[in-house]
Amino acid sequence: MKRFEGKVVVVTGSARGIGFTIAERFAQEGALVIISDIAEDAVQQASKKLQEQGFKADGFVINVTDSSQVEATFKEIIAKHQRIDVLINNAGITKDTLIMRMKETDWDAVINVNLKGTFICTQKVSRYMLNQRAGSIINIASVIGIMGNIGQSNYAASKAGIIGLTKSTAKEFASRNIRANAVAPGFIETEMTAQLSAEVVENYAKAIPLQKMGKPVDVANACIFLASDEAQYITGQTIQVDGGLIMS
Repeated sequence: MKRFEGKVVVVTGSARGIGFTIAERFAQEGALVIISDIAEDAVQQASKKLQEQGFKADGFVINVTDSSQVEATFKEIIAKHQRIDVLINNAGITKDTLIMRMKETDWDAVINVNLKGTFICTQKVSRYMLNQRAGSIINIASVIGIMGNIGQSNYAASKAGIIGLTKSTAKEFASRNIRANAVAPGFIETEMTAQLSAEVVENYAKAIPLQKMGKPVDVANACIFLASDEAQYITGQTIQVDGGLIMS
């Protein structure tokens, strides 16, 4: 039997990229996966792609910064599928520039989507998980939230905040058998990194003990483990998927 057979897994920001790969891995493990993203066409295409592979998938449009919409969407998911077992808070954006040049609107946008969006989705899903007395919440952070990075102060702050939020969530919900953990990816091969020159990629790899960039499936596999029964005694942790880039 597959590990997530009969389970409902919601992945925000999952119409493409790492989020889609996370959703696909859960689908491969038998879950009914909820593709959620801000663009309706992209949501429909992504959910259809999974369905065409024979997987169980549904799609819902979610703007994670809109509290009322998130609440209504989770209510609709529950009405249609009766439960939510796993929430992966993956939705995120970047608006990079140096602190001296950063507009307040760019700071606010990144904090709102990455950090506030994670808070909103966690808060709205919690009532259902509390009633179920079971659930797993996994927040996608970043090594940038641990080490910082030039030109990414807003992104670093949002991801550091996610790590703190994860710990508080874990402590508040532990008595109801709800676990909360974070995954902090390092340098991962994505559509964006595919545009980098071979020289730039090679220079990045030199800083990584494993001497290579990670793949989206590496992040997805960490999520699978943390949401599974194999990790039933793990909560409040941040798992770095970074090839050894940061060691504490």
